[in-house]
Order: sequence, then C-alpha cells, then structure tokens
Amino acid sequence: MTTLTLQGLHLDPAIIERIAAVAGAARTVAIGSSAFRCEGVSPETRPQVETLCAEYQLDCAFLPDNHGRDYKLIAMDMDSTLITIECIDEIADMQGLKEEVSAITEAAMRGEIDFPESLARRVALLKGLDASALQRVYDERLALSPGALPMLEAMRAAGIKTLLVSGGFTFFTDRLKERLQLDYTHANVLEVADGKLTGKVIGAVVDAEEKRSRLLAVCAELGIVPSQAIAMGDGANDLRMMDAAGLSVAFRAKPAVRAKADVALNFVGLDGVLAFLNLAHR
Repeated sequence: MTTLTLQGLHLDPAIIERIAAVAGAARTVAIGSSAFRCEGVSPETRPQVETLCAEYQLDCAFLPDNHGRDYKLIAMDMDSTLITIECIDEIADMQGLKEEVSAITEAAMRGEIDFPESLARRVALLKGLDASALQRVYDERLALSPGALPMLEAMRAAGIKTLLVSGGFTFFTDRLKERLQLDYTHANVLEVADGKLTGKVIGAVVDAEEKRSRLLAVCAELGIVPSQAIAMGDGANDLRMMDAAGLSVAFRAKPAVRAKADVALNFVGLDGVLAFLNLAHR
C-alpha cells in the first residue's frame, strides 16, 4: 500500500479530512504541527489529490509504506535550496550585470544550457570585480531558506550526516559549513589575482555528474549505500545526484525537477523533509 503525506503552512482539518477521503485513506495521523500522514491510500487517486492540494496550497507526497527510512546522509544543493539566493547573480549585481547573468542562470536551471558552459559564461562576466564583493554578498544578501535551521538540527540529532554540494562557490560553502556545522561541502573555486576576480574557476567544474560523484564518494566514506541518502535540489544540475539517492526532494524547484523527484516541497520549508523521516517536530 501507499502512504500520503500532507503538509502546509496553514492546515484546515476539514480540508485534510476531505483529501484523505478522496485518497481512500484507512487512517489519518498527525505527525507534527504542520503535517498529516494518510495511511493505506490508493495510488490511483494521485491526480485528484494533487489537484486539491494545489488548490489549497498543500504539499503532498505519495510514498510506499515500506519506503526506506534508514537514512544516514542528506545532500543539499546550496543556491535557491539551502539559501534563498543565487550567489552568482548577486555577485553580478555588483557589476551591474545581474539581469544578464540571471538569464543565463535560469536557462541552466531549466536544463536549456549545459552547466559548465553556463558557469564559464557567467563567471567570465565577473572579471575585474573586487573580491570583497563576495563578502558583501554573504553579509548583506545571503539568507537561509525557511525551515533550514530546524531541518539541520533534527538531522544532527538523528545522526544523519550533511553534505552541501554546489555548482556555486567555495567562498560561500566554506562559511556555511562552519556556521551551520555541516559535515561535508563541495563547490567551485573562483580564481582571484591581485584582489580581483579573474573571470575563471580553478579545477574541475561541479556539474551534475560531479554532484552525483561526490554524493557516492561520501556514501562510500560513511560505509553506506546510496539508497540511505537523501538528495535535495531545485535545478537541472541536481538531477543526477537526486537520481542516485534513495529519496529525492525537489525544493521550490523547476517543473522538470519536480516531475522527476520522489517528493516536492513547494509551500512548506526545508523542514518539510522531516515528515518523511518520522522526525517532524510536534
């Protein structure tokens, strides 16, 4: 059988009851202040349930009753996933080029441009920018996504390791690692010479395949199998990593990513993932 998880920022018991009835749920259980689990539902009801959930701004997830819950690692994208911004777009704003760079970013996120090519084009536009702009972006514009802190706190308490793997830059992942007590980070290195950005990155680009490879490498280091990993992301560059994991979570994602993920969080925060792990706060 299948379990349906319903989550929302504002839950109306009457609406939950209505959706549970449409899904043919045998039992409905509250699993936190903002989530319900409907047990014994029929997968064939998914189209009707998803239509109702969209109408009432609820996130829904259909998962097998026996889906693995022995997770040991969560791998997260950074830009527009763990944090609310695209760092490279905000850096470009310091050059007056945000609109141009953002357009390339969006195309890459949709999978319309090969990621390494898109990164090279965007980073080239930053050539000559004072490297102090990176600290300004971190201090003035970088914000954590809703639910990030309670999610990470619950993961640590449950002994689940954290991996931040990003097509962005180590300047930001290094600081977030220390600030948030993350276990692993991996990102691109911006080249700086004489205090200025050169318009290049150093070393191999962290693209979709590299994200997948890093997830698998950390799993091997921890002595776990990939099915014990969760992967969260929002863009095309995350799909290979998400496909390799036991549970893939699309967060505020592009339509193509939502369609391929096991579950999508469109309304609740990052801590919405806790409902799938029996870790939801009560």
